[in-house]
Amino acid sequence: MMSAWLIAMLTLGVSTPTDANEFKLEANLDSLIILPDAYQKTPEDLEKEFQKGNFENNPYFQWLTKEKKRAIFKRQPATNLEVDLTILKGTVPVEELIVDFQDGKFLGVTISIFNRGDGGQISNEEFSRRFAATGKHIGKQLDARPRKRDGNIRKGVMTHGYTWSSPRGKAVLLCNPDIKDPMNPEIKEFIRMRLATKEAQGIYEAALKERSQATVRKSKLAANVQKNKGYVFIKGIPMVDQGNKGYCVVASAQRLFEYYGIACDMHQLAQLAKSDPNKGTNSLYINEQLSRIDYLFKTRFKCLAVSHNGSLVELKDDKYVGKEIPRRSYDKFISKNIEDGIPLLWAMELGLKPEDPEINPQASGGHMRMIHGYNKEKNQIVFTDSWGAGHEFKTMDADDAYEVTRGLYTMTPTVN
Repeated sequence: MMSAWLIAMLTLGVSTPTDANEFKLEANLDSLIILPDAYQKTPEDLEKEFQKGNFENNPYFQWLTKEKKRAIFKRQPATNLEVDLTILKGTVPVEELIVDFQDGKFLGVTISIFNRGDGGQISNEEFSRRFAATGKHIGKQLDARPRKRDGNIRKGVMTHGYTWSSPRGKAVLLCNPDIKDPMNPEIKEFIRMRLATKEAQGIYEAALKERSQATVRKSKLAANVQKNKGYVFIKGIPMVDQGNKGYCVVASAQRLFEYYGIACDMHQLAQLAKSDPNKGTNSLYINEQLSRIDYLFKTRFKCLAVSHNGSLVELKDDKYVGKEIPRRSYDKFISKNIEDGIPLLWAMELGLKPEDPEINPQASGGHMRMIHGYNKEKNQIVFTDSWGAGHEFKTMDADDAYEVTRGLYTMTPTVN
């Protein structure tokens, strides 16, 4: 995975100060959750409200797509920069906020009010205070009473909390499923809020459903395949930014799940997969992580190839090394899945082979990407990284890609 320092510098383009706390800013995000004014927001309004000042790039938020359809606010966008993000007149701190636009208009926001990966440990009292204050605000904005959702992983209900729906919009306020009472939590993993227009579809509509499962059929995914100048690629894969956490696996899984219409984020997936950022992207460890979560979301996980003693091989029963996979089979894995509209999760080794656009030469180590296209005429694969805008469409020579591959996986909806 890329180092935290490298990701931060690529994202913000700020110089490294001698004092790690040199830059500290504040940003209240109430304008994105107070209705109906939030619904009038445009990408241009966002840039005017949160201006970059003397920074080379905007320190408050970054666009996750070149088309300015999705932006992210992060508490610590770089190792030398901290932004005090808050809502509700500064009384509730948040770790991260993602705002989505559709056709240049506000669609919805997803707010990580707390997650253990970013926020560490907080007291039961603080967890309950944030949950209650946010719930009260949602009820007031939507003029609606909440509907309770009881979490139960065995029944496929991935979160505990409340949902709201009214002519004014829809919202969810959720925490990890093993919490029986948010006002008296025992295990504190995350609090996530989503608020969207009444018409919003995709993950916002999926979030209202009790069971976390794909809202698109596998047979419909081929409609997302586009062909242009010899390239065959899948369009419409949502972008996220994993930040400076070693979450490339669950960040890639989040993007895949959002593409399937499953409302889940990397923090929740990290908890369910028992991800350990310090273990990196060992192919067998990835196999273990992803096989823990596929059935929970009504998806089917398949390990197509793993690296063993310098070769790509089959994995039998998720444990045992099988036959070596020839290059022809590897190419077929990629082309067949892409043509069916299914992106592949690609564990690989950074820095060993050239790619376009070029990656920072300091980047090295294990990483997970998504392969979402190919060009047979140019002998290329098309891939994307979970690092925000500019990382949506990248290419590498297919021979080189085969050599640096450490694992190749798919997760597909079970409903055809």
